[in-house]
Amino acid sequence: MFVHFYMSLNKMEQRDVNLLYEKFDFYRSLNTNQRLHFNHRVIAFIKDKQFIGRGGLEVTNEMKLLISAHAVILTFGFRDFFIGLIDNIFIYPDKFYSTTNKAYHKGEMNPRMKALVVSWADFNKGFNASKHNKSLGIHEFTHAIHLNSLKEGDVSSSIFTDSFEELTALLSKDELLRQRLLDSRFFREYAFVNQFEFLAVIMEHFIGDPKEFRLQFPQIYAKTRQMLNFDFKGY
Repeated sequence: MFVHFYMSLNKMEQRDVNLLYEKFDFYRSLNTNQRLHFNHRVIAFIKDKQFIGRGGLEVTNEMKLLISAHAVILTFGFRDFFIGLIDNIFIYPDKFYSTTNKAYHKGEMNPRMKALVVSWADFNKGFNASKHNKSLGIHEFTHAIHLNSLKEGDVSSSIFTDSFEELTALLSKDELLRQRLLDSRFFREYAFVNQFEFLAVIMEHFIGDPKEFRLQFPQIYAKTRQMLNFDFKGY
């Protein structure tokens, strides 16, 4: 599938390029052309969304850049990378009270409101995720992509949902693999709350530490890679 074709490319400020290079292992692994495509997509994603501060937080260019880069990483193998289910991205300084679930959250995807909500303090803990494989940005954008793919009928969405169904079927049929997955504690317990959380957690591992993921669970890794149509260095 031909993914990256652009009539013209948005040009990113060098300071923003430097920040992406500093913060993201994935970005550093890309070749020159891929970085130009990545930069273009980040700028386009920022233009497509409304970023709104809550709790007195002033939204900065850095916040927009770093949040958008997480979405672009996950969708870099997609043709359509905008995640149409998201119109607004709300940013709180810290954990926030969710009126939907009546609890304090670090992040939330609200499809009814077409909104992604994150705690900036917790979002920042996700950098260098290979040390702990917890990334709020990857986690919440995975929820958004999952829900969006169930709604949309484009090629990338179909590949995503079909591959996840194949992964679910694999785990349902292969009792030994399923038990080894549970016994290994490779994925934190929260992964086993439901299918949505399972997918979000395995994506954190896939982006954060692909080498170890592939070593521990090659079949699950392969389906995850297929879901994202990932054909990039290190994956």
